[in-house]
Amino acid sequence: MHESSNPPAGRHNLSCRFNHGVLEIPVHYMRGGTSTGVVIWEPLVPSDEQLRAELLRHLMGVPQSGQASGNRQVSGLGRGPATSNKVFLAKVEATPSGQRLVSTLAQLASSHGEIDWSVNCGNMSSSLPLWAIDSGMLDTPTSGVCEIEIKNTNTGVVTISRMQRDNDGRFTLAEIPGVLGAFPQVDLFLQSPVGNKTGSLLPTGSVVDVIQGIEVSCVDVAVPMVIAAAESFGKTGHEAMADLESDAAFNALLRSVWVEAGLKMKLRRRDGELMSREEIERSETIPKVCIVGAPRNGGNISVRYFTPQTGHSSMAVSGGCCLAAACLLPGSTANKVAVGVNEIGEAFADIEVSIENPAGKLDATVTAKRSLGQIDISAAAYRRSAQVLMRGDVPLYGASAELVQALLKPLED
Repeated sequence: MHESSNPPAGRHNLSCRFNHGVLEIPVHYMRGGTSTGVVIWEPLVPSDEQLRAELLRHLMGVPQSGQASGNRQVSGLGRGPATSNKVFLAKVEATPSGQRLVSTLAQLASSHGEIDWSVNCGNMSSSLPLWAIDSGMLDTPTSGVCEIEIKNTNTGVVTISRMQRDNDGRFTLAEIPGVLGAFPQVDLFLQSPVGNKTGSLLPTGSVVDVIQGIEVSCVDVAVPMVIAAAESFGKTGHEAMADLESDAAFNALLRSVWVEAGLKMKLRRRDGELMSREEIERSETIPKVCIVGAPRNGGNISVRYFTPQTGHSSMAVSGGCCLAAACLLPGSTANKVAVGVNEIGEAFADIEVSIENPAGKLDATVTAKRSLGQIDISAAAYRRSAQVLMRGDVPLYGASAELVQALLKPLED
């Protein structure tokens, strides 16, 4: 049930209210990296899964049931592609060393109401520390370095976020590929990122598997991903994403490969049960899949990345961390085409991998060492920027009576 009915001591009133006879819920509309979505204080949200799902569908403008092909989401805050259909539920919990944010990601799709709770989003995660500061969730320094620990319930991954402000409270800004302009800089350090979804760096037990005649490496660092050489599909890894998405033969083969790979990886649903073929075919989140090629513009590797149902306009940071780690694995499909990546030593060291993608370059850092013939990865880091697009209250015009009552309950407790 709801942990607290008292809003945090910030400058924003985080409580539901009636306005013109319609119940409204406060949200932050955020951008994190190259993704956009909504962040909600979780204690406001019903604990009942069906009512929670109804609320999120209202917020993002997707069908409550059935299919709506071509839905433009004009009645909600979603924007069509998976990268702009994300909702984070966030709250604060006490730890032995202080406090941390706890986040749960809901991934929605424009054409149907099914919600995927299975993975985290590295891009949108960068919006969480800015949300916590803006909403007054945590007591943070008004100048200097601010570090916030974030635990994600979808994957169990713990991330340390780092932001910095000057003596006037202004954030240090950063520019990243795929985003116009400079915005508050967020550095994210994934702690113990290996096997959070499957329990293993190599979920199939092999560095390389052959599926449908295609060599793939199935790697789980931050997110489970299927990595194949672009050349094995007759591609270069430098194509425009629109050209790849319009290639029916390529998409059919790629889909067949990642579905079979997902089964071989023994991916599981949120309840711990193995995902069926049909569930993997419908999944909006796992496994991620990419094709890789040799770099052309000063990076270490080039990539075209799928989420998996749609092509990504740049490169997801969780996938970037996974691909960077794969570049360090001798014999992997990524390692075979990567250029100029430093070798792993016997002591932990930061190894940087620059990933060329349609929007530019994503620079990821993997902290790794070689031990007894195995690779040990302790952390993976990446830099993003974040932005408050809007904060305010969303009227729930079509909410059921049960949802309205559930949203009112924190006010009654």
